[in-house]
Amino acid sequence: MTSPATTGAAVPGSRADAGPWLLGVRHHGPGSARAVLAALAAARPAAVLVEGPPEGDALLPLAADPRMRPPVALLAHAVDDPGRASFWPMAAFSPEWVAIRWALDHDVPVRFIDLPAAHSLALKEPAPGTGREGAPGERAADGVTPVVDPIRVLAETAGYDDPERWWEDVVEHRSPGGGTPVGGTPGDAPAPFVALAEAMSALREAYGDGGQPRDAVREAYMRIQLRTARKEFGDGVAVVCGAWHVPALAARTTLAADRALLKGLPKVKTDLTWVPWTHRRLARHSGYGAGIDSPGWYGHLFDAADRPIERWMTKVAGLLRAEDRFVSTAHVIEAVRLAETLAALRGRPLAGLGETTDAVRAVMCDGSDVPLALVRDQLIVGETLGEVPDTAPAVPLQRDLTRSQRTLRLKPEASERELDLDLRKETDAARSRLLHRLRLLGIGWGEPVAGRGSTGTFRESWRLSWEPELHVRVAEAGVWGTTVLTAATAKAESGAVAATALADVTALAEHCLLAGLPDALPVVMKALADRAALDADVGHLADALPALARSLRYGDVRATDTAALAEVAAGLAERICVGLPPACTGLDADGAEALRRQVEAVHGAIGLLLAGPAPAEGLRERWDAVLHKLAARDAVAGIIRGRATRLLLDEGRLAEDEAARLMGLALSPGTPPADAAAWIEGFAGGASGGGLLLVHDERLLGLLDAWLTGVPAGLFTDVLPLLRRTFSAYEPGVRRTLGELVRRGPAPEGARGADAGRAPGGFGPGLDEARAAAVEPVLRLLLGRTPEPTDATV
Repeated sequence: MTSPATTGAAVPGSRADAGPWLLGVRHHGPGSARAVLAALAAARPAAVLVEGPPEGDALLPLAADPRMRPPVALLAHAVDDPGRASFWPMAAFSPEWVAIRWALDHDVPVRFIDLPAAHSLALKEPAPGTGREGAPGERAADGVTPVVDPIRVLAETAGYDDPERWWEDVVEHRSPGGGTPVGGTPGDAPAPFVALAEAMSALREAYGDGGQPRDAVREAYMRIQLRTARKEFGDGVAVVCGAWHVPALAARTTLAADRALLKGLPKVKTDLTWVPWTHRRLARHSGYGAGIDSPGWYGHLFDAADRPIERWMTKVAGLLRAEDRFVSTAHVIEAVRLAETLAALRGRPLAGLGETTDAVRAVMCDGSDVPLALVRDQLIVGETLGEVPDTAPAVPLQRDLTRSQRTLRLKPEASERELDLDLRKETDAARSRLLHRLRLLGIGWGEPVAGRGSTGTFRESWRLSWEPELHVRVAEAGVWGTTVLTAATAKAESGAVAATALADVTALAEHCLLAGLPDALPVVMKALADRAALDADVGHLADALPALARSLRYGDVRATDTAALAEVAAGLAERICVGLPPACTGLDADGAEALRRQVEAVHGAIGLLLAGPAPAEGLRERWDAVLHKLAARDAVAGIIRGRATRLLLDEGRLAEDEAARLMGLALSPGTPPADAAAWIEGFAGGASGGGLLLVHDERLLGLLDAWLTGVPAGLFTDVLPLLRRTFSAYEPGVRRTLGELVRRGPAPEGARGADAGRAPGGFGPGLDEARAAAVEPVLRLLLGRTPEPTDATV
């Protein structure tokens, strides 16, 4: 690769050549941005060419709009496949943005010259990175070919182990406005570009394409665009591109050779627009991130005309004071002195981020990394979210979403925040519907969270965070409609037709009610009725009922007609009551635990149905009968029997004496210890308040204690995991109280009050002679004794 010096390429301010000027930069480098500004001011070019997709030329004038506030990004997506998209992010300190703004402010033509997005999107799926390839290493490699990071190579050559620190020393702290340029004297604007061009030429001679084979195609297109601009504007053309590309643009090639590289490239139809970006997204090295570690710090270096360290320490002090930390003016002065001393000891021309961070930790944070994490989050990275004017092109769905956000005063913000809604208020109810519709469309702006206040159905809490790639999700969702309402309705209807699982349809019905989609509800209800009629799996029915019950509850608070939904829910409840008892037999441990959760969920759902305005007649009695069957059948898994017993006891549908009797049977010596432990887990496990129940009912605690002490030593290790899982969920205070009760032992008979006269171990009072007489003849037959005359009927 030949050097620019031998190919006629020039740098601004050079007296030997009038151009074109190749300004090799590092994307998102404030030092490069300042150098570009100085170079453009010195050269006064007739046109400015910038690395970027040429389809964005029509959008360039928007950069001068006062409502356009970086960071922003060019978004290109395939019209027929919006998920195939790429971003070209630009911050206020990006050299490309600075060049564009300079050209617009000075009425100089400005154009993008990189490979069109129509080709780049067709060549491959969006790869991790920024959507554009500057210097290799700023984005992930395609395939397994090693990618050369020129900054790292140059840093290692200079004896640095940190490429970021090397770049700060030689460019960020030595460029116009920040010190002495690389290879030149103060005020010598061209010098950084000469030095970088020579360095990149040497690297490309050593490493070839650096592991980026597609760069040859991109650079061929850029050379063609440069030739076209020189024919139109003469040699007075400035090119702002990644420094890695400078040797290729300066190389002597023929137009025919460049066109041959571009022949046969695939194309897709694309749309482009400007979208807001964030500093936090610039700091990410994967996804659509641009891969710089400290955008907030870089922005500060670009904005600070003088005394950048003093101004930075003042910012840090203000942030820490806002968090009620004591930081005085003396702290600021001492931190500046320490940062400058560290820079001198480390041989750096100016204190960098490392020195300032070390000084802040030592002086303002008392050596703690906890407040330092806040500094990194809020200042070094930052929460800045850009803005784009309304005149920027957008898909119709995005425009409708923007209007809704303004009407409801829901401004997209990069930082995460919580939003509490009162659905009795019209505005809050509309906000809720919008957020639920967006979730249905796969646009995850908000996620529901458990509220800190009332648990009533008129309360909702959300966690909101707007990420730039949500613009891609909006573009993808645009295939469903031009407004959020019509798009959500169409997607719900399509989902109802395509869904095969009953639980999926019931969840969709719930979403329709939450999102306020009355037009979609009939289609969803028809699909729900059809799936429910054909599905005979009790587990599927049990999974579906809770969502329907919640939907009825939501419909009540949202004034939605749910009569059809109530009819389907009642039918599901009836079928569950019929099919559940047989389904609870013959289960292994995992199946029993899954069905136990379903029994609990159905119990809660039936409670919601009974609390509704028109509960199904006799539903409570039928469900109680089911629970009684589950509690009494030996063939039912122990964990389900225990939970059914507990649910009946909590609802007051089972007497305490009967609960004690069932527990005594479950813990009798003839029951295998593992089955007994499973019953205990079902009855007293989890967060159901079983610990308090044992604290207040010593009969149950006595039964449990007697069983536990009677478990054979050889079998104790088998039941220990179940018992640990049961009792570890109790509050520490409950566990401590139970331990004290067990240590103290059962209360004296005379001190039991109402329990006086009960048999030891918590069994019922006295002997039921009628029941004993009924059993006695069978026992005599089993024992081989002659039956005695009796009037009892076996």
